Amino acid sequence: QVQLVESGGGLVQPGGSLRLSCAASRSVVSADSMAWYRQAPGKERELVAALWTGGVTYYQPSLKGRFTISRDNANNALYLYVISLKPEDTAVYYCNARFADEDYWGKGTLVTVSL
Repeated sequence: QVQLVESGGGLVQPGGSLRLSCAASRSVVSADSMAWYRQAPGKERELVAALWTGGVTYYQPSLKGRFTISRDNANNALYLYVISLKPEDTAVYYCNARFADEDYWGKGTLVTVSL
């Protein structure tokens, strides 16, 4: 079993930036992949960015340029850096990790972009 705990969410003004963190209870080096998803009110969960072993990354095309995913092997953490936040970025952001074809999810951290 793997526990994932997200943090870093909160209220941010439009145009602002933040860093979301995901702490894993297992070495992230052994993860097949790690990713950030988000779910806005009334919408389905969507993939924001993913990172595979070897450093290959994927970003949702509409978000590329404002979101950056990175992994910290020493601290067993995954990060998501976001700049130029927009109201439509308001959502619960979830951390996902896949180990040996099994998916694990955190409980999410809420990001609200508003004046």
